[in-house]
Amino acid sequence: MPRGQKSKLRAREKRRLARSENQSLEGAQAIAAAEEADSVYSLFEGMLQNMSVAETESPPQSPQRAPYTSNTTAAFSGATPDEGVRSPTVESLNFSQGTEGIRKDPLNKKVVLLVQFLLQKYQKKEPITKADMLKYVIKKYKGHFDEILKRTSEHLELTFGVDLKEVDPIMHCYTLVSKLNLTSDGMMSEESMPKTGLLMIVLSVIFMKGNCALEEEIWEVLNMMGVYADRRHFIYGEPRKIINEDLVQLKYLECQQVPNSDPPRYEFLWGPRAHAETTKMKVLEFLAKIHDAVPSDFPLWYEEALREEEERAKARVAALARTSAMFSN
Repeated sequence: MPRGQKSKLRAREKRRLARSENQSLEGAQAIAAAEEADSVYSLFEGMLQNMSVAETESPPQSPQRAPYTSNTTAAFSGATPDEGVRSPTVESLNFSQGTEGIRKDPLNKKVVLLVQFLLQKYQKKEPITKADMLKYVIKKYKGHFDEILKRTSEHLELTFGVDLKEVDPIMHCYTLVSKLNLTSDGMMSEESMPKTGLLMIVLSVIFMKGNCALEEEIWEVLNMMGVYADRRHFIYGEPRKIINEDLVQLKYLECQQVPNSDPPRYEFLWGPRAHAETTKMKVLEFLAKIHDAVPSDFPLWYEEALREEEERAKARVAALARTSAMFSN
């Protein structure tokens, strides 16, 4: 056989082997993505379905700390304060039908892949563009891009505590912005993103409990979402360590023993960094998004958040006046 023909055959065989390897790799990646998708769907179901079920008729009637009862998780469920009809409890409902719908929905599969794609882009500090999303993730579902992006944005916010923002409407470039800065350099990391999402949930519970929540009240809500103190979570890692140690050391949370409790019981409050980096209104907006509502749908908490906004505005004006006086002297 002529040398040139042998060379062509070898090149053709190499290309065939390369294609075979790529197909095997893609198959493995698809299996891994599907397995991870199942876990992500479970989390989203816990957050968006379970938390849309009301166990009581209304939230606490005063901003003081609410008494601990078996119905306190309802404060994190979907009924707005004006809904007077008692809904079934979480335990009485069968979510299997809804779950099956979520997993079979091809758009939700794209949402899971797009969440992974965006997080990888951010970690590698690569630009996030609409063109790349369409090319590498959306593909034949281009006509559903807006809906997929909307769901992706919601999941990023509720799970990881980050907002997807369009920074260039002409070139359609996006970036991820953390709701809180859990690092000293302002850059989110693979570790800090899940902590931010978990922290936003804990801050919400504390706010709704009259600005001080018992440890068991927090875990009652987290358990509804499939997050348990003694079980490693596929996104949040070790939740108890994050809440009781990491976020306390970072001064986002304060943990103190309940006076005269025997055996000891503990309660959590917002820490100084939480007060500095977020507001009750922002946390209420986060909570409202879970309910597919607006902050004013929760009048008691909304009024408290408005009062804090007014106090912060007065403090800023007073600080500005002091600064101006210093420079004028």
